[in-house]
Amino acid sequence: QVQLVESGGGLVQAGGSLRLSCEASGRTLGRYIMGWFRQAPGMDKEFVAAISWSGGITRYADSVKGRFIISRDNAKSTVFLQMNSLKPEDTAVYYCNSVDYAGTGVRPLGGWGQGTQVTVSS
Repeated sequence: QVQLVESGGGLVQAGGSLRLSCEASGRTLGRYIMGWFRQAPGMDKEFVAAISWSGGITRYADSVKGRFIISRDNAKSTVFLQMNSLKPEDTAVYYCNSVDYAGTGVRPLGGWGQGTQVTVSS
């Protein structure tokens, strides 16, 4: 069973940048669409970004469009999330998962890892 391990979170000031990584162990990413989600305190997990197997098709939540960039390196079984122009409202635990598209939504397919905390100070 694939295990996804997120890393790269931290504390950053508003306007700053962070790059998150999600590495798969136990197997490759395969041909899965991969996505990032986040969960702020007291809130449900929400979709952030997704990327096709080839990397040619990406999808973003409106709240991060133009600021975040999702990418992947299939040879390294790793998915990245470059986060720029960070805002305090981006503060959350960030998770990755394999996904599929259900209508206009994005549905996570696997279990959740431990996530990585991102805290943006104002």
